[in-house]
Amino acid sequence: MSDTIFGKIISGDIPSEFIYEDEHCIAINDISPQAPVHVLVIPKRGIARLADAQPDDQVLLGHLLLAAGNVARQLGVDNAFRLVINNGEGAGQTVFHLHLHILAGGTLTEGRMAG
Repeated sequence: MSDTIFGKIISGDIPSEFIYEDEHCIAINDISPQAPVHVLVIPKRGIARLADAQPDDQVLLGHLLLAAGNVARQLGVDNAFRLVINNGEGAGQTVFHLHLHILAGGTLTEGRMAG
């Protein structure tokens, strides 16, 4: 997975400021934010899409959800945030390294962020 932009960020080949890091994942600001707070939680182990995850990825997937909650608390948006995973090009996935979007800071309405 080091051939994706996220793999290169994780390896240090592309510099990026980590908002959060632990042994399993990192969190960075999205370069094209769709909300006032738009952070990506990215596993260090590459899985192209959520649909490609295997049973032995279960612990990592659960860890990503807990990390997203930690990041939301750290950013002070834990009372109202949306967590999104795009799976495949037709769903808007542009980088084929699984990642979670934390969207917050506006009024959440069904299907989009307002304000």
